[in-house]
Amino acid sequence: MAEFVCRVGDASGRIFEQSESAQSEDEARQKLADKGFYVFSVRSSFDLVSQLTRRRGDSKIRPADFLIFNQQFNTLVKAGLPILKALDLLAERAAHPRLRPVLQDVRQRVRDGAMLSEAMAAQGSFPLVYITAVTAGERSGNLTGVIDQYISYLRVSTGFRKELATALIYPAILIVAVIGVLSYILTYAMPQFSKLYQDLGIPLPHVTRIMLAIAMPLRSYFLIFLAVAAIVAVGVFLWTRTLRGAIAIDRLKPRVPVLGDVWLKAEIAQFVRTLSTLLAGGTPLVAGLETASAAIGSRLIATSVRGAAGHVREGETLHGSLAKTRLIPPLALEMIEVGEASGALAAMLQSVAEFYEEEVNTRLQRTLIWISPAILVVMAVVIGFILIALYMPLFSVQVGSSGG
Repeated sequence: MAEFVCRVGDASGRIFEQSESAQSEDEARQKLADKGFYVFSVRSSFDLVSQLTRRRGDSKIRPADFLIFNQQFNTLVKAGLPILKALDLLAERAAHPRLRPVLQDVRQRVRDGAMLSEAMAAQGSFPLVYITAVTAGERSGNLTGVIDQYISYLRVSTGFRKELATALIYPAILIVAVIGVLSYILTYAMPQFSKLYQDLGIPLPHVTRIMLAIAMPLRSYFLIFLAVAAIVAVGVFLWTRTLRGAIAIDRLKPRVPVLGDVWLKAEIAQFVRTLSTLLAGGTPLVAGLETASAAIGSRLIATSVRGAAGHVREGETLHGSLAKTRLIPPLALEMIEVGEASGALAAMLQSVAEFYEEEVNTRLQRTLIWISPAILVVMAVVIGFILIALYMPLFSVQVGSSGG
């Protein structure tokens, strides 16, 4: 029997991982379903391909396709169509072709008697936050209102991530260009100069000797260096996929100058926006915290939020529980405390998310204004230094010739 790691939820809304022994993923799902759990995902306890390709918290559905599906589905349900009829229509014609097999599976499960949220959870392609929101909507009888809120959440969160990615494209291109140019100079140009100087019998300055001492091994063992670097990269990547490795990396990220604070506030904004969406849809606070923690990309913050959910379950306030994590900024804690006291926690969380999203965008834009020129200056200095070191022997030959 194989061992599978399963993310499940119970009737109280608590979400957690547990191991299950079974012959296949389908058998593991069935065993857990028989025990009364909602099964969100099932994976082998160690699957190298899975570890290399999966991204934590990602859905198999593209966000753009998922947004269109929700708009279409909500419009049909608001128009008075039964859920099963709306799924029939979308599964056969209206939805994007990539979504149709997924919707056909959901439709069949609903036809067999499952609730919509149960069918989506069993299918395994839908985001955990969405399933929890739909569950709350079904229980409260306000499914269309909850989906409207989720559509707004999806638009804002997707747009925020796109803005961050767009802002980082140019610096990433510059860094790749720097690495490419330096690799070419060190592995091709410098060995050619070394051969030329040997043929001419030109004495080399110390700077040139140092540069050639670095370049020649790179030229001779370039493929070995690449292989070792790839193995190390894969090893580090797999280590970061473990809970200990991911938390260790996440503890280092906030300490990175300038960008560390931007990363932390971006993660906090994502968390509070997710929690706000769940609470506004009728999800209980503890269940909302559990679900929101599963949607956070940072293992450190996710683990801390799950710990805070335990404190809230024991009767503590949300702001007090989050303060114990020592990760949430003081201003956010103050705003959450006001939201709890006024009974408008969901609205206040949305305000916190908007505030930090705007701050992240502003700081990132300001940072990128000087990061790109800084990369160019460093590139120019390094390449200039290398070129000067290469041409210095030729200058000494010219001076010697003119003096003679």
